[in-house]
Amino acid sequence: MRIFLFVLLSLGFNEFAFSQKSEIGNWFVYFGNQKINRNWNWHNEIQYRNYDFIGDTNQILLRTGIGYNLTENNNNVLIGYGFINTQKYIPDSDQKQESNEHRIFQQYIKKMNFGRFYFLNRFRMEQRFLTDDFQIRLRYFLNINIPLNKKTLDKNAIYLSTYNEVFVNTENKLFDRNRIYAALGFVINKNCKVEAGIMSQSLIQSNRSQFQIVIFNNLPFNK
Repeated sequence: MRIFLFVLLSLGFNEFAFSQKSEIGNWFVYFGNQKINRNWNWHNEIQYRNYDFIGDTNQILLRTGIGYNLTENNNNVLIGYGFINTQKYIPDSDQKQESNEHRIFQQYIKKMNFGRFYFLNRFRMEQRFLTDDFQIRLRYFLNINIPLNKKTLDKNAIYLSTYNEVFVNTENKLFDRNRIYAALGFVINKNCKVEAGIMSQSLIQSNRSQFQIVIFNNLPFNK
């Protein structure tokens, strides 16, 4: 619990350091990872992002992909596609401007654990087909899960989840954004867990925090 409080304080400092003004939105997130057989898996993802708690849509993100385990249940390589609908407010206006992005991505995930600490490293490259533009972006994501009431992340475990993700462009303005996150999670069973927490996103000239509710569904096809 002390670790959780420390991370929350770090989030507050991160927000103050990057911006004098911040607003809190809400992201509802669903992650599906369905095992097809011993080696292959299907990733599916839905994110509904709001400017406020709900009803003022900022983005709708759909992502899917096919992955392959280089070793049993680990070292996963994946290729996928994403569709992002963005509804962004026009400056000094209550009107929104809508745009769509198509995205192809490749990623590599490596999992490790040391005692009660569960690590997930993800390296991702994105080819972004924006309106009248094309960009390539690199991302590195480090997630740590720590069970609090058990020694392992099994059924009924309450855990701390924290991550940091940095985004880098391959052209001018190399720094794109950084995300830092802290949440409490609950393991419903070996295939399903939920989390609720705060993510602070820092861009070059702005900062914004999001309350996140996340569902993870790993129910395999071959059960």
